[in-house]
Amino acid sequence: MERVPDCGAAEQARRIRLATARLCLRLGWAPLHEVALPNGRRADILALRGDGGFACIEVKSGPRDFLTDAKWPEYRDFADALYFAVADNFPLDLLPPETGLIVAAGLEAELIRPAPGHALAPARRRALLRRFAWLAAARLSAVEDPAGAADLRGALRAE
Repeated sequence: MERVPDCGAAEQARRIRLATARLCLRLGWAPLHEVALPNGRRADILALRGDGGFACIEVKSGPRDFLTDAKWPEYRDFADALYFAVADNFPLDLLPPETGLIVAAGLEAELIRPAPGHALAPARRRALLRRFAWLAAARLSAVEDPAGAADLRGALRAE
């Protein structure tokens, strides 16, 4: 893998997220970025796996990003597997062993450690699947018809 050059935290996170999304696609997972969860948290990537399970992937741009974020355990309730995705220069010993690990370099990423599974309850899975499908369809619609997407956002605010 090509080493990730040093850059700002936001750019580093964007690069890791892109490489991780490409890995998801290679694994047969459908990645969706920036997904608001029912508990008020936002998953950097929520991926629908081929088996119907969900992988939540939390992108960390560097050690400081990880060390100042104590809310990561709250993602576990909305995924069958929880992963961290980091750059290849991240000190891996900082990351908790009870999560999966993805390491990115350039536009490539590798699944280094699978996440331990913890199956979602069927009702929560159905609700999350509906949220995922609605969000994915809304984003596709926004690309195809930006004016229509603006109407949809207005309608949702009116509810």
